[in-house]
Amino acid sequence: MPGVTTSARSRPTMDEVARLAGVSLKTASRVFNGEPHVTERTAAKVHAAADELGFRPNVIARELRRGARSTSVGLLIADVANPFYARVARGVERRLRREGLQLVTASTDEDADLERQLTVEMLERRVCGLLLTTCLTDHAHLEAERRHGVPVAFLDRPPHGITADTVALDNAGGAALATRHLLAQGHRRIGLVGDLSRLPTHRERVAGFEAAMHEAGIADWQRYMRADSHDSESAGRAAADLLALPEPPTALFTTNNRITVGTLRALRDTAQKPALVGFDDFELADLLGVTVVSHSPEQMGESGAARLLDHLHGTPGAPRDERLPVRLVPRGSGERPPPP
Repeated sequence: MPGVTTSARSRPTMDEVARLAGVSLKTASRVFNGEPHVTERTAAKVHAAADELGFRPNVIARELRRGARSTSVGLLIADVANPFYARVARGVERRLRREGLQLVTASTDEDADLERQLTVEMLERRVCGLLLTTCLTDHAHLEAERRHGVPVAFLDRPPHGITADTVALDNAGGAALATRHLLAQGHRRIGLVGDLSRLPTHRERVAGFEAAMHEAGIADWQRYMRADSHDSESAGRAAADLLALPEPPTALFTTNNRITVGTLRALRDTAQKPALVGFDDFELADLLGVTVVSHSPEQMGESGAARLLDHLHGTPGAPRDERLPVRLVPRGSGERPPPP
């Protein structure tokens, strides 16, 4: 059927499919919507024309016009390049796929303004639910969306200003576990290299570290704390600063995977390496002999998705703050004794 062309820069339209098939636009629409009163021969002509042009119907737009729920769930995470968040997203996606739902993911880069913008964009895309790893300190703006039927759940960090389902780690317990392990090796001067001070995960892990140090009768622990390291480079500088002190720490606790990696780089050429325990397991940590506080990011993602699905199925229950367990994995770095 000559005479029908499509732009190389745009998707073909249903109108072009109808013209190529020699049918009306209404007939082509009936074919793609699966409506009755269309002969098999006509439907075959329409599908053949669609294949030739590369036309694909906009399923989401069609379902929304019918009043159906969107099949997409939005996930906002701090950094999709961080293996921790990549594993969280994998857990979310795995759970949603079983329900026929798709995941749309975006990174906030710990930028509050960007998080607000991305939240609006997700909602404008009519996602049927929203999962957040947030850096905001107020989430009251999401209350109206929830009243209009869009469920919201939080991962890794709790909300502020609203009550909502949260799935996070036992941050304080994990930090205390790591600190007590170092204390048990005989260390008293234990340094902490931490994340951004404004993040609740950082504050909870510092609280667990502080509790364990106070239990051991160590009151001046803060002189060995360096916070606001959010990447491996700044963590390396913070660790180097601690080791350059006149009385350096004999052990270090690093509060996330990237901080641990940066600290390892700082220790690379150090003759007398301090003991080290890191929060979060990471690739090659077993080969490098790094003692870690381990957990399952995939479980966090699956649990958060399950809570969202409860809302979508109409069985939400009361909002829960679920804390996932952590465990210490000794591999050698955390078992070094202090120097004599």
